[in-house]
Order: sequence, then structure tokens, then C-alpha cells
Amino acid sequence: MIGAVDEVVVDCADPRALAVFWAGVLGGEPTGRDGAWWYVDPPGWTRLAFQRVPEPKAVKNRLHVDVRVDDIAAAAERAEALGARRTGGVHTDAAGSFQVLLDPEGNEWCLVRPA
Repeated sequence: MIGAVDEVVVDCADPRALAVFWAGVLGGEPTGRDGAWWYVDPPGWTRLAFQRVPEPKAVKNRLHVDVRVDDIAAAAERAEALGARRTGGVHTDAAGSFQVLLDPEGNEWCLVRPA
């Protein structure tokens, strides 16, 4: 082992807005180090940090967050009220069901209900 995960960092245009959004999804309090760096410490998970970068998101994420829920439809409605957008419908396979969403800056993430 080389080390332990300290935090997962998301590059973005508006760190504060994403910290507020993800605190609404995962819990915890949005906290700012300064205008260019905000984070949230979700209960039971590692820190999720947001760092301002000058360039916009241009392609599909290579890493995304899966959020386990009991009711995908209800969770998707709550996420949309926070600023998320659904992409497509609910998908089901042998592992369970999932709904792909976009956060307010277009980063993909999923609501999942394991089988």
C-alpha cells in the first residue's frame, strides 16, 4: 500500500456551488478554504473537494460517484430539486438499477439500487 485516500477532488468553475449541491446529496456542511477551494465531509465517506480551474468540462468523466439509495425515482426528484439533471432513464442489470444524472456543472454521477 502506498497510502490512504485523503480526499476526492473535482475540478470545476464554481467550487462553492458544487460543495453546496453535494452537501445536499450526501450530507455534511459545505466548507470553504477560500474562493477557489471548497469541500464537504459526507458522513461515512471521504472528503469531496472542489477546486476552481479555468477550463470548462469538455468530455465524459473518467471517474464518477455512485450514490446508493432505496428509491431511485424519489432520490432523482430530490437531486433535481438541488440542481441535478437526469440523462436517460433507469437502467437495470444483474447488479441492480441505476440512474445517471449530471451535477450543476455537467459531471456525471449515478443513483444506484443494488440487486
